[in-house]
Amino acid sequence: MLLELADVHVHYGKIAALKGISLAVDEGEIVTLIGGNGAGKTTTLKTISGLRPVVSGTIRLHGENIVGIAPHKLVGMGVAHAPEGRGIFPGMTVRENLEIGAYGLRGGAVRSDLDRALNLFPRLKERIKQSAGTLSGGEQQMLAIGRALMARPRLLLLDEPSMGLAPKLVTQVFETITEINNQGTTILVVEQNAAQALQRAHRAYVIETGRVVIEGQASELQASDEVRKAYLGED
Repeated sequence: MLLELADVHVHYGKIAALKGISLAVDEGEIVTLIGGNGAGKTTTLKTISGLRPVVSGTIRLHGENIVGIAPHKLVGMGVAHAPEGRGIFPGMTVRENLEIGAYGLRGGAVRSDLDRALNLFPRLKERIKQSAGTLSGGEQQMLAIGRALMARPRLLLLDEPSMGLAPKLVTQVFETITEINNQGTTILVVEQNAAQALQRAHRAYVIETGRVVIEGQASELQASDEVRKAYLGED
């Protein structure tokens, strides 16, 4: 198992954000977390990447407990995070943003990873010298994912990759996510567009108020009347 969370509790002050989350991601999978606003999905990703402290519980990466390990060290261990809101550096060029993702790598490794990112996202290749702040929302999302890939992650955490995008771009982004997975990167994705997420994922977890309430194969959740009514907008 690549990643395992066991009974993880996280607080914001006195407010419990995660109330015993347990989930697992196997090597080579796409796993999605779905749920309403404030359910704890983003907090789960931030906790895995070391951005939120754990009150109790364990997070294991390849069997090693990574609770308390600094975010930059987790990147070196193969965990990369493309956050909600993209978090790009608007005053820097597309190339500079991508190269920041390769911090710690050198020479030919950076060049080959840059080529990979630009092949996955041809729009970025066309805008390689532009300031990132001049990109469209969709292009900024591509840049955020491309920058995360520059770290050569074994586990890629994606937070709301389709947020604010036109439907055509949503489809394009998810097609690229599938291609990244096909190239060997394991992906844990948080997504409000549950229909797209379940279509692309192998397995899924539904989170409500800081707890996992449903889990299973993505195809099973797609067929679930409860999930369809609550998250897919179907009667």
